[in-house]
Amino acid sequence: MADVPTPAPGAREVLIRVRAAEATKSDCEFRSFRHAVKWTWLPLRIAVGVTGPRRSVLGMYFAGEVVSVGGRVTCFAPGDQVYGCTGLRLGAYGEYVVLPERAAIGPKPRAMTFAEAAAVPLGGLNALHFLQRAGIKPGEQVLVNGAGGSIGAHAVQIAHSMGAQVTAVDHRLKQELVRRLGASDFVDYTIEDVTRTGRRFDVIFDMVAGSPYRSLVGMLQPGGRYLHGNPRLSVLLRSALTTRFTDKTVTVAFASETREALARLTEMIEAGKIQSIVDRIYPMAEVADAHRRVEAEQRLGAVVITIDEPSGPPAEGFGHLEHS
Repeated sequence: MADVPTPAPGAREVLIRVRAAEATKSDCEFRSFRHAVKWTWLPLRIAVGVTGPRRSVLGMYFAGEVVSVGGRVTCFAPGDQVYGCTGLRLGAYGEYVVLPERAAIGPKPRAMTFAEAAAVPLGGLNALHFLQRAGIKPGEQVLVNGAGGSIGAHAVQIAHSMGAQVTAVDHRLKQELVRRLGASDFVDYTIEDVTRTGRRFDVIFDMVAGSPYRSLVGMLQPGGRYLHGNPRLSVLLRSALTTRFTDKTVTVAFASETREALARLTEMIEAGKIQSIVDRIYPMAEVADAHRRVEAEQRLGAVVITIDEPSGPPAEGFGHLEHS
């Protein structure tokens, strides 16, 4: 931990006092620069710094309060409670972050604490992006592969809210969680290969980087849709061929994380269709432990860092949590 200068907002920028930030797998990968999807190494190295990070403060998903705004800002005012994304600007692990007015930030859901709100944007925005593109209809069969992660768990909720019958694939430790979120069926990948069950689905949402592309696409019903949120380079290349030469559609386009999408997500939260999923809350002094928890891959929901809470044992639980 170190003291750094407090940033100042420009004419169209907002200064936000960060109260909580999600510790994500991306944060761990940026820290170590070891990525599960290998082809992203070069473009990300160019984007964040070739010889070292251009921005030394990690963190992309946060909740906090507006402290001040630039002279040409019209959408926010000091005192507004907000949440959202910094994107590759990073910086959400700091006490203060400056973002453009048009960044993916919006009013924090009223019923959520800062920690709960910080746990939503990563999973919620990415899941919403893919499932909207899938055009799910009520009664359709949807498979979520990697349903216990942040994006997968939000996908289960969103697909369920659209009227789908959701089958979740993950480790047995996450079965209770994803069933509570709306999955009607569960496959434990440690004892059963879902591609060998003979089942067919209208939509498959895949968050597992090394999953068998051909086998999963082969599980689709005629006219089925396969969506991959963590594709290898081979999947990117094969997706266009599958879409063009078969009756299946493959989507690998990444979420743009916009203000408009965040507003839609907030509407769904306020309507009770999505809940926050918090595994543990750590004070900033224990951020290394938070990263270890993320990398262990046994968390049930998001790991959240509180920027201004006193040190103490991390809170544990499920759903809407208060830090104590």
